[in-house]
Amino acid sequence: MQLIETIRAEDGLLFHLPYHQQRLQRSLDTLGSDALLNLADVLSPPDQGLVRCRVLYDVDDILNVTYHPYTPRTINLLQAVVDDTIDYTLKSAERSHLDKLFSERGEADDILIIRNGLVSDTTIANIAFFDGAQWITPASPLLMGTTRQRLLNEKKLIEQAIHFDEISRFRGAAIFNAMLGFHKIKDGILSPIIKG
Repeated sequence: MQLIETIRAEDGLLFHLPYHQQRLQRSLDTLGSDALLNLADVLSPPDQGLVRCRVLYDVDDILNVTYHPYTPRTINLLQAVVDDTIDYTLKSAERSHLDKLFSERGEADDILIIRNGLVSDTTIANIAFFDGAQWITPASPLLMGTTRQRLLNEKKLIEQAIHFDEISRFRGAAIFNAMLGFHKIKDGILSPIIKG
């Protein structure tokens, strides 16, 4: 299995590297690997600009490191999509299931995956909802994102189970990942399309 870490770098500075290292190590532990892979040893981003560092690795070694100029996608409208079978607990390079779900977005910018009635994530980011006092992130995300973990540690988010039918009680939503930062959704979330 090939896994990835995506790390933000700006003007040669790496952002929040310890969180990425912790997730890489947790993934290796989950897969039963005793490999010692150190991201700091292989990362050398360009000195100028905003860059997405992509590290491809497996249970034995870091396979490839690439750097790409980064321009954030505009995401203001989400299409809810129900899928009770998806599992993306490890940040796998294999994203065909996510890509298939993304193709169901219609006119929306991305999808919001609903699993077993509970809100999880979009295809590229974790999500949180604002209740007027605090930001709440789903307790069962598809992927334990590094930005999600950092915001939880900083007490800027709390986690709790969020059923899809509870979304309307919130005053706002935001998505976040290592590259995007914390981005408020402007146009809302569309109800799932009923198939069949």
